[in-house]
Amino acid sequence: MENINWGELPFGYFKTDYNVRCYFRNGVWGEIETSSSEYINIHMAATTLHYGQECFEGMKVFRGKDGKIRVFRWEENAKRMQRSCEGVMMAPPPVDLFKAMMIKVIKLNEKFIPPPGMGASLYLRPLTIGSGPQVGVKPASEYLFMIFAGPVGPYFKEGFSPVDVQIVRDYDRCAPQGTGHIKVGGNYAASLKPAARAKQEGFSTVLFVDSKENKYIDEAGPANFFGIKGKIYVTPNSKTVLPSITNMSLRTLAEDMGLKIELRAVLVEELADFDEVGACGTAAVISPIKKIVDRESGKEYTYCCNGNAGPVSTKLYNTLKGIQEGEIEDKYGWNTIID
Repeated sequence: MENINWGELPFGYFKTDYNVRCYFRNGVWGEIETSSSEYINIHMAATTLHYGQECFEGMKVFRGKDGKIRVFRWEENAKRMQRSCEGVMMAPPPVDLFKAMMIKVIKLNEKFIPPPGMGASLYLRPLTIGSGPQVGVKPASEYLFMIFAGPVGPYFKEGFSPVDVQIVRDYDRCAPQGTGHIKVGGNYAASLKPAARAKQEGFSTVLFVDSKENKYIDEAGPANFFGIKGKIYVTPNSKTVLPSITNMSLRTLAEDMGLKIELRAVLVEELADFDEVGACGTAAVISPIKKIVDRESGKEYTYCCNGNAGPVSTKLYNTLKGIQEGEIEDKYGWNTIID
Protein backbone atom coordinates (compact mmCIF):
# COMPACT_ATOMS: atom_id res chain seq x y z
CA MET A 1 0.00 0.00 0.00
CA GLU A 2 1.28 3.45 -0.90
CA ASN A 3 2.78 5.79 1.70
CA ILE A 4 -0.07 8.31 1.52
CA ASN A 5 -1.65 10.43 4.25
CA TRP A 6 -5.03 8.79 3.68
CA GLY A 7 -6.85 10.81 6.34
CA GLU A 8 -5.93 14.14 4.73
CA LEU A 9 -6.88 13.37 1.14
CA PRO A 10 -8.98 16.03 -0.61
CA PHE A 11 -11.61 15.18 -3.21
CA GLY A 12 -9.41 15.86 -6.18
CA TYR A 13 -7.24 14.39 -8.90
CA PHE A 14 -4.49 12.04 -7.72
CA LYS A 15 -2.03 10.46 -10.14
CA THR A 16 -2.03 6.67 -10.10
CA ASP A 17 -0.17 4.10 -12.19
CA TYR A 18 -2.62 3.13 -14.93
CA ASN A 19 -5.84 3.90 -16.76
CA VAL A 20 -7.71 1.78 -19.27
CA ARG A 21 -9.13 2.75 -22.65
CA CYS A 22 -11.19 1.33 -25.49
CA TYR A 23 -12.08 2.84 -28.88
CA PHE A 24 -15.27 2.49 -30.90
CA ARG A 25 -14.28 2.50 -34.57
CA ASN A 26 -15.99 1.30 -37.74
CA GLY A 27 -19.08 0.38 -35.77
CA VAL A 28 -17.40 -1.90 -33.19
CA TRP A 29 -15.62 -1.62 -29.85
CA GLY A 30 -11.96 -2.63 -29.98
CA GLU A 31 -9.59 -4.22 -27.50
CA ILE A 32 -9.04 -2.87 -23.99
CA GLU A 33 -5.82 -0.87 -23.81
CA THR A 34 -3.77 -0.15 -20.68
CA SER A 35 -1.95 3.18 -20.44
CA SER A 36 0.34 4.85 -17.92
CA SER A 37 -0.11 8.23 -19.61
CA GLU A 38 -2.37 10.89 -18.10
CA TYR A 39 -2.97 12.39 -21.53
CA ILE A 40 -5.16 11.65 -24.54
CA ASN A 41 -4.04 12.23 -28.11
CA ILE A 42 -7.15 13.79 -29.62
CA HIS A 43 -8.06 15.29 -32.98
CA MET A 44 -8.55 19.06 -32.90
CA ALA A 45 -11.95 18.62 -34.60
CA ALA A 46 -13.16 15.94 -32.16
CA THR A 47 -16.86 16.38 -31.44
CA THR A 48 -16.29 16.39 -27.67
CA LEU A 49 -14.39 19.68 -28.05
CA HIS A 50 -16.92 21.39 -30.31
CA TYR A 51 -20.36 19.89 -29.78
CA GLY A 52 -20.23 18.50 -26.27
CA GLN A 53 -20.36 14.79 -27.08
CA GLU A 54 -19.20 13.70 -23.64
CA CYS A 55 -20.49 11.96 -20.54
CA PHE A 56 -19.01 10.55 -17.36
CA GLU A 57 -19.68 8.60 -14.20
CA GLY A 58 -18.38 8.62 -10.63
CA MET A 59 -17.91 5.46 -8.57
CA LYS A 60 -16.20 4.43 -5.36
CA VAL A 61 -14.17 1.39 -4.39
CA PHE A 62 -13.74 0.45 -0.72
CA ARG A 63 -11.37 -1.79 1.19
CA GLY A 64 -13.25 -3.31 4.14
CA LYS A 65 -11.90 -4.31 7.53
CA ASP A 66 -12.11 -7.89 6.24
CA GLY A 67 -9.60 -6.96 3.54
CA LYS A 68 -12.10 -7.42 0.72
CA ILE A 69 -12.38 -4.87 -2.08
CA ARG A 70 -15.93 -3.76 -2.84
CA VAL A 71 -17.50 -1.73 -5.66
CA PHE A 72 -20.95 -0.27 -4.97
CA ARG A 73 -23.74 -0.83 -7.54
CA TRP A 74 -21.51 -0.53 -10.59
CA GLU A 75 -24.24 -1.95 -12.85
CA GLU A 76 -26.34 1.15 -12.24
CA ASN A 77 -23.41 3.35 -13.29
CA ALA A 78 -22.95 1.30 -16.45
CA LYS A 79 -26.64 1.61 -17.35
CA ARG A 80 -26.70 5.34 -16.57
CA MET A 81 -23.66 5.88 -18.80
CA GLN A 82 -25.48 4.09 -21.60
CA ARG A 83 -28.47 6.42 -21.15
CA SER A 84 -26.15 9.44 -21.18
CA CYS A 85 -24.42 8.25 -24.35
CA GLU A 86 -27.75 7.71 -26.07
CA GLY A 87 -28.86 11.18 -24.94
CA VAL A 88 -26.04 12.88 -26.86
CA MET A 89 -25.88 10.29 -29.66
CA MET A 90 -22.66 8.51 -28.70
CA ALA A 91 -21.95 4.77 -28.95
CA PRO A 92 -22.83 3.37 -25.48
CA PRO A 93 -20.18 1.07 -23.96
CA PRO A 94 -21.64 -2.43 -23.38
CA VAL A 95 -22.13 -3.41 -19.74
CA ASP A 96 -19.67 -6.31 -20.10
CA LEU A 97 -17.00 -3.96 -21.44
CA PHE A 98 -17.70 -1.51 -18.62
CA LYS A 99 -17.26 -4.31 -16.07
CA ALA A 100 -14.07 -5.68 -17.60
CA MET A 101 -12.43 -2.25 -17.73
CA MET A 102 -13.59 -1.41 -14.21
CA ILE A 103 -12.07 -4.59 -12.77
CA LYS A 104 -8.86 -4.10 -14.73
CA VAL A 105 -8.31 -0.51 -13.57
CA ILE A 106 -9.03 -1.48 -9.94
CA LYS A 107 -6.54 -4.34 -9.98
CA LEU A 108 -3.88 -2.29 -11.74
CA ASN A 109 -4.18 0.45 -9.08
CA GLU A 110 -4.97 -1.74 -6.06
CA LYS A 111 -2.18 -0.20 -3.96
CA PHE A 112 -4.04 3.12 -4.12
CA ILE A 113 -7.18 1.78 -2.41
CA PRO A 114 -7.23 3.47 1.03
CA PRO A 115 -7.26 1.32 4.18
CA PRO A 116 -10.55 1.07 6.08
CA GLY A 117 -11.57 3.63 8.67
CA MET A 118 -9.87 6.61 7.00
CA GLY A 119 -12.94 8.20 5.41
CA ALA A 120 -11.36 7.71 2.01
CA SER A 121 -11.95 5.53 -1.06
CA LEU A 122 -10.64 4.85 -4.54
CA TYR A 123 -12.66 6.98 -6.93
CA LEU A 124 -13.29 5.73 -10.47
CA ARG A 125 -14.06 8.11 -13.31
CA PRO A 126 -15.51 6.38 -16.40
CA LEU A 127 -15.56 8.77 -19.34
CA THR A 128 -16.89 8.54 -22.90
CA ILE A 129 -16.06 11.19 -25.49
CA GLY A 130 -16.61 11.82 -29.16
CA SER A 131 -13.03 11.43 -30.41
CA GLY A 132 -13.79 11.44 -34.13
CA PRO A 133 -13.55 14.69 -36.13
CA GLN A 134 -16.55 16.60 -37.45
CA VAL A 135 -16.97 20.20 -38.58
CA GLY A 136 -20.66 20.01 -39.26
CA VAL A 137 -22.97 19.62 -36.28
CA LYS A 138 -23.43 15.86 -36.22
CA PRO A 139 -22.27 12.86 -34.17
CA ALA A 140 -18.76 11.50 -34.46
CA SER A 141 -18.03 8.11 -35.99
CA GLU A 142 -15.34 7.32 -33.39
CA TYR A 143 -15.60 7.28 -29.58
CA LEU A 144 -13.22 6.73 -26.69
CA PHE A 145 -14.32 5.08 -23.45
CA MET A 146 -11.83 5.18 -20.61
CA ILE A 147 -11.65 4.75 -16.84
CA PHE A 148 -9.08 6.34 -14.56
CA ALA A 149 -8.80 6.06 -10.79
CA GLY A 150 -7.46 7.92 -7.79
CA PRO A 151 -7.84 7.94 -4.00
CA VAL A 152 -10.12 10.68 -2.62
CA GLY A 153 -11.31 12.06 0.69
CA PRO A 154 -14.68 13.72 1.43
CA TYR A 155 -16.25 15.88 -1.30
CA PHE A 156 -17.05 18.70 1.13
CA LYS A 157 -14.24 19.62 3.53
CA GLU A 158 -16.83 19.53 6.33
CA GLY A 159 -17.32 15.79 5.73
CA PHE A 160 -20.60 14.74 7.34
CA SER A 161 -20.92 18.04 9.23
CA PRO A 162 -23.83 20.29 8.17
CA VAL A 163 -23.19 22.92 5.49
CA ASP A 164 -24.79 26.18 4.33
CA VAL A 165 -26.43 26.30 0.89
CA GLN A 166 -27.64 29.18 -1.30
CA ILE A 167 -30.72 29.12 -3.53
CA VAL A 168 -29.97 30.71 -6.91
CA ARG A 169 -32.62 31.90 -9.37
CA ASP A 170 -30.55 33.98 -11.80
CA TYR A 171 -28.76 30.94 -13.26
CA ASP A 172 -30.22 27.78 -14.76
CA ARG A 173 -28.41 24.46 -14.55
CA CYS A 174 -30.18 23.06 -17.62
CA ALA A 175 -33.11 23.61 -19.96
CA PRO A 176 -36.58 22.15 -19.14
CA GLN A 177 -36.39 19.64 -22.00
CA GLY A 178 -32.61 19.49 -22.06
CA THR A 179 -29.93 17.20 -20.62
CA GLY A 180 -30.51 17.52 -16.88
CA HIS A 181 -31.47 13.85 -16.57
CA ILE A 182 -28.17 12.55 -17.98
CA LYS A 183 -24.61 12.96 -16.71
CA VAL A 184 -23.00 15.20 -19.33
CA GLY A 185 -20.39 17.88 -18.84
CA GLY A 186 -22.54 20.77 -20.05
CA ASN A 187 -24.79 20.52 -17.01
CA TYR A 188 -21.79 20.98 -14.75
CA ALA A 189 -20.26 23.76 -16.84
CA ALA A 190 -23.50 25.72 -16.41
CA SER A 191 -23.25 25.33 -12.62
CA LEU A 192 -19.68 26.55 -12.21
CA LYS A 193 -20.30 30.31 -12.14
CA PRO A 194 -23.15 30.35 -9.58
CA ALA A 195 -21.30 27.78 -7.45
CA ALA A 196 -18.13 29.89 -7.44
CA ARG A 197 -20.13 32.97 -6.48
CA ALA A 198 -21.87 31.08 -3.68
CA LYS A 199 -18.52 30.00 -2.24
CA GLN A 200 -17.30 33.60 -2.33
CA GLU A 201 -20.42 34.52 -0.37
CA GLY A 202 -19.79 31.86 2.28
CA PHE A 203 -21.80 28.85 1.07
CA SER A 204 -20.65 25.31 0.33
CA THR A 205 -22.85 24.87 -2.73
CA VAL A 206 -26.02 26.04 -4.46
CA LEU A 207 -29.59 24.82 -4.68
CA PHE A 208 -31.01 25.25 -8.18
CA VAL A 209 -34.70 25.73 -8.87
CA ASP A 210 -36.45 24.54 -12.00
CA SER A 211 -35.69 26.70 -15.02
CA LYS A 212 -39.27 26.81 -16.32
CA GLU A 213 -41.27 28.15 -13.37
CA ASN A 214 -38.52 28.97 -10.87
CA LYS A 215 -40.48 27.56 -7.95
CA TYR A 216 -39.56 23.87 -7.66
CA ILE A 217 -36.37 22.47 -6.16
CA ASP A 218 -34.04 20.99 -8.77
CA GLU A 219 -30.46 19.86 -8.05
CA ALA A 220 -28.37 20.64 -4.97
CA GLY A 221 -25.20 21.70 -6.79
CA PRO A 222 -23.69 18.46 -8.15
CA ALA A 223 -26.02 16.28 -6.06
CA ASN A 224 -29.67 15.35 -5.47
CA PHE A 225 -31.77 17.09 -2.84
CA PHE A 226 -33.80 15.23 -0.22
CA GLY A 227 -35.82 16.27 2.79
CA ILE A 228 -37.23 14.49 5.83
CA LYS A 229 -40.70 15.49 6.97
CA GLY A 230 -41.76 13.40 9.98
CA LYS A 231 -41.75 9.82 8.70
CA ILE A 232 -41.56 10.82 5.02
CA TYR A 233 -38.51 10.92 2.73
CA VAL A 234 -39.13 13.52 0.00
CA THR A 235 -36.99 14.04 -3.11
CA PRO A 236 -37.69 15.82 -6.43
CA ASN A 237 -39.10 13.90 -9.36
CA SER A 238 -38.15 15.88 -12.44
CA LYS A 239 -36.82 15.40 -15.97
CA THR A 240 -34.14 17.95 -15.14
CA VAL A 241 -32.74 16.03 -12.16
CA LEU A 242 -30.06 13.37 -12.60
CA PRO A 243 -31.28 10.00 -11.24
CA SER A 244 -28.78 9.52 -8.40
CA ILE A 245 -27.72 5.97 -7.54
CA THR A 246 -27.04 7.13 -3.98
CA ASN A 247 -30.52 8.67 -3.74
CA MET A 248 -32.04 5.47 -5.11
CA SER A 249 -30.20 3.48 -2.44
CA LEU A 250 -31.17 5.87 0.34
CA ARG A 251 -34.84 5.55 -0.60
CA THR A 252 -34.60 1.78 -0.22
CA LEU A 253 -32.91 2.14 3.18
CA ALA A 254 -35.46 4.76 4.25
CA GLU A 255 -38.27 2.32 3.47
CA ASP A 256 -36.46 -0.28 5.59
CA MET A 257 -36.54 2.27 8.43
CA GLY A 258 -40.30 2.64 8.08
CA LEU A 259 -40.35 5.90 6.15
CA LYS A 260 -42.79 6.64 3.34
CA ILE A 261 -41.14 7.71 0.09
CA GLU A 262 -42.45 10.68 -1.89
CA LEU A 263 -40.82 11.15 -5.27
CA ARG A 264 -42.53 14.30 -6.54
CA ALA A 265 -42.27 17.99 -7.38
CA VAL A 266 -41.04 19.90 -4.32
CA LEU A 267 -41.91 23.57 -3.92
CA VAL A 268 -39.23 25.87 -2.48
CA GLU A 269 -41.75 27.00 0.16
CA GLU A 270 -41.83 23.43 1.50
CA LEU A 271 -38.33 23.93 2.87
CA ALA A 272 -40.00 25.47 5.92
CA ASP A 273 -41.78 22.16 6.62
CA PHE A 274 -38.79 19.80 6.62
CA ASP A 275 -37.16 18.49 9.77
CA GLU A 276 -33.94 17.60 7.95
CA VAL A 277 -32.57 18.34 4.48
CA GLY A 278 -29.49 17.21 2.64
CA ALA A 279 -27.66 16.70 -0.63
CA CYS A 280 -26.79 13.17 -1.69
CA GLY A 281 -24.56 11.65 -4.34
CA THR A 282 -21.58 9.39 -4.92
CA ALA A 283 -18.99 11.96 -3.92
CA ALA A 284 -20.48 13.10 -0.60
CA VAL A 285 -22.91 10.20 0.11
CA ILE A 286 -24.94 12.61 2.28
CA SER A 287 -24.07 16.21 3.01
CA PRO A 288 -26.49 17.43 5.70
CA ILE A 289 -27.63 21.03 5.35
CA LYS A 290 -27.91 23.39 8.32
CA LYS A 291 -29.01 26.56 6.52
CA ILE A 292 -30.50 27.43 3.14
CA VAL A 293 -30.59 31.09 2.10
CA ASP A 294 -32.61 32.34 -0.86
CA ARG A 295 -30.22 34.79 -2.50
CA GLU A 296 -33.03 36.72 -4.17
CA SER A 297 -35.45 37.18 -1.26
CA GLY A 298 -33.04 36.76 1.65
CA LYS A 299 -35.37 34.21 3.27
CA GLU A 300 -33.56 31.67 5.46
CA TYR A 301 -34.42 28.07 6.33
CA THR A 302 -32.51 26.58 9.24
CA TYR A 303 -31.97 23.01 10.41
CA CYS A 304 -29.54 21.08 12.63
CA CYS A 305 -30.25 23.37 15.59
CA ASN A 306 -27.78 21.49 17.82
CA GLY A 307 -25.06 21.73 15.16
CA ASN A 308 -25.30 18.07 14.18
CA ALA A 309 -26.99 16.24 11.33
CA GLY A 310 -30.52 15.03 12.05
CA PRO A 311 -31.16 11.48 13.31
CA VAL A 312 -32.68 10.14 10.07
CA SER A 313 -29.88 11.52 7.88
CA THR A 314 -27.30 10.18 10.31
CA LYS A 315 -28.80 6.70 10.32
CA LEU A 316 -29.10 6.66 6.53
CA TYR A 317 -25.51 7.82 6.13
CA ASN A 318 -24.09 5.31 8.58
CA THR A 319 -26.12 2.46 7.10
CA LEU A 320 -25.13 3.17 3.50
CA LYS A 321 -21.47 3.67 4.43
CA GLY A 322 -21.59 0.47 6.49
CA ILE A 323 -22.89 -1.51 3.51
CA GLN A 324 -20.33 0.01 1.15
CA GLU A 325 -17.47 -0.80 3.51
CA GLY A 326 -18.66 -4.30 4.39
CA GLU A 327 -19.55 -3.60 8.02
CA ILE A 328 -23.32 -4.01 7.57
CA GLU A 329 -25.01 -6.91 5.82
CA ASP A 330 -25.45 -6.26 2.12
CA LYS A 331 -28.88 -7.89 1.89
CA TYR A 332 -29.66 -6.24 -1.45
CA GLY A 333 -26.53 -7.52 -3.15
CA TRP A 334 -25.36 -4.01 -4.01
CA ASN A 335 -21.64 -4.71 -3.62
CA THR A 336 -19.40 -6.54 -6.06
CA ILE A 337 -16.33 -8.16 -4.50
CA ILE A 338 -13.15 -7.79 -6.57
CA ASP A 339 -11.03 -10.92 -6.10
